[in-house]
Amino acid sequence: MDSNSALERWRRTVGAEHVLERQRCHDYSRNTLGFDRPVQAVVRPSTVDEVRDCVVIASDAGVPLYPISTGRNWGYGSRLPPVDSVVLDLGRLARIDIRSDEADLGLVTVEPGVTQGQLSRHLDDHGLPFMVPTTGAGPDCSLLGNALERGFGITPATDHFAAVAAVTVVLPDGSLYESPLRALSSPDQRVPAFKWGIGPYLDGLFGQSNLGVVVRMTLQLVRRPERVEAFVFNLKRDADLEAAVDAVRGLQQSLPGLVGGINLLNRRRGLSMFAPYPDDEGRLISDPRIDAMGREHGVAPWLGIGGLYADSAVAAGARRAIRRRLCPVSRMVTFFSHDRVRLLRRVAGWLPGRKVAVQRERLGSFEQALDIMVGRPRRVALPLAYWRPGFRPPENTEALDPDRDRCGLMWYAPLVPLDGAAARRATDFVERTCRKHGFNPLITLTALSGSVADATVPLLFDPDTEAEAARACYLELVDEGRKLGLQPYRLNVAAMDRVTAQEGPTWDLARRIKHAVDPRGIIAPGRYVAAGRGDGGEGGGGA
Repeated sequence: MDSNSALERWRRTVGAEHVLERQRCHDYSRNTLGFDRPVQAVVRPSTVDEVRDCVVIASDAGVPLYPISTGRNWGYGSRLPPVDSVVLDLGRLARIDIRSDEADLGLVTVEPGVTQGQLSRHLDDHGLPFMVPTTGAGPDCSLLGNALERGFGITPATDHFAAVAAVTVVLPDGSLYESPLRALSSPDQRVPAFKWGIGPYLDGLFGQSNLGVVVRMTLQLVRRPERVEAFVFNLKRDADLEAAVDAVRGLQQSLPGLVGGINLLNRRRGLSMFAPYPDDEGRLISDPRIDAMGREHGVAPWLGIGGLYADSAVAAGARRAIRRRLCPVSRMVTFFSHDRVRLLRRVAGWLPGRKVAVQRERLGSFEQALDIMVGRPRRVALPLAYWRPGFRPPENTEALDPDRDRCGLMWYAPLVPLDGAAARRATDFVERTCRKHGFNPLITLTALSGSVADATVPLLFDPDTEAEAARACYLELVDEGRKLGLQPYRLNVAAMDRVTAQEGPTWDLARRIKHAVDPRGIIAPGRYVAAGRGDGGEGGGGA
């Protein structure tokens, strides 16, 4: 790629301070996938108009652009382009807009640089009782970027792309796309929050794609109810998994809106939250050691955790319904509110003993999990990236940065029917494949609805010595899993050709749309959608 003239034009158009040269771009090539690809240049616009200038200049010069939001897409590629491109860093676009006539409706418009933490503080500062669509990735991650990747959480707004009411997109020719109802209305008109608009639904084209640069997004937030409680249950036997998954399906179907996403974590995944990695074990901890750690830290073969969202008048009946569904597979279902967790932590602080100390640590994790459930982002899941032999996260969790700290992390995330037998087949497959390659099978099943779950499986490794082994394990999980019907809902930047190389009417139409909208393949080549035939470009994806 010859981008010298393009960079000169950027300097003249948006100012030299917006352009990072190659020698200053090393941080943009760091990622948790275990390999670096040199980044030639980074452009950091501050306004939508500057984004349009960058796109027009890139199109004229034939220089591919790779847009990122905050670049904290840990485990999927962080800020690294799938192929050689100039990175378009949108982190400086960090405006939050809540119109006075939309505040009571829970509508908020954000730019790419707005993080979960920023929105949470904004809502608190303005006394708005709505929940941020949180994830376990932490408060420094982009809301817009996560929604475009179709991320999910465990609040009632489990599906974050479903919460998108409108988008504004810079197209490859520099023009602006607006969602239909916005495009039909004048700036001073109140626009109904109707996701589908009128005419063909086009907003969906910009999720997991490369058809434009999304610069604004309106989200429909969920109001925080009077009571939010976590419920926790344990499976004493691995053999109870099928029955537990079927019980979770019954809850999701019978209590929609009252129950958020429900997580089922296997023992190894639970221990990664509550216990330090044993330094005398290798990359794969032996089963006897896992059993001993489980007994020591009180982690059952499977741990279940979910959220209950209800007014006080409804909560008691919902608790009874949850217990009725889960008690046949778990001897005890325990409910925790913030007040109860804080009380238990105070009591535990007065008592001596190792077992009490373990319970204090668990209660601290439950308190942070409750914060996430009420829409307050926390870093409770981020230390997972540091859970491997001889590695410890910084004492200050505010300073966690898996890219900077050379943590190896790849996420395998297949979709699984919310059915006990299907869940068993999926978990058995993950167990076999991870063990074959010498990795701990850390499994979480998250019920996204009454019919589907996502299985998130992190591969943790030393990027200096184990990256090839991790990649081999990951690709086998993806390729062999697809043969079993386990389709990933999301891929990392090194594996997107697993999708872009597909043939058939669906992917052919995606390529034809790409060629029509972006004939030179300027926006995010190599990301999800391949180039259309006949354009000579590399194709790509990602907004």
